[in-house]
Amino acid sequence: MSKMPVIAIVDDDGAIRTGLSSLLRSEGYQIRLFESADAFLDSSCRAGIDLVITDIQMDGTNGLDLQEILKDRQPNLPMLVMTAFPQPDLRSRALAQGARCFMCKPFEAEELLGCIRKALTG
Repeated sequence: MSKMPVIAIVDDDGAIRTGLSSLLRSEGYQIRLFESADAFLDSSCRAGIDLVITDIQMDGTNGLDLQEILKDRQPNLPMLVMTAFPQPDLRSRALAQGARCFMCKPFEAEELLGCIRKALTG
């Protein structure tokens, strides 16, 4: 059996991290949780991540800044971007920087799972 992908969830809301983690673990994914973009960037396990799901609005480095940093450091690392404040310019910027999906909170589990499958298959 092949190794299940490792997904990093980067969100400053603990309830979101917990909820997404439970859903994705139930689907067989391995999960790493980070309370901020800076915590993710400082992590030693970053190299083993197959996909990043990040919120946009966070203190410190926000999700779009994280996306830009990772685009330079790990250009092949797929990212999904989510926000509770969907603004057309945020969506445009996230997609222009290579986000595989842009999701507006709240979203359905199937929407997220579809985006993950799409992102992991290229």
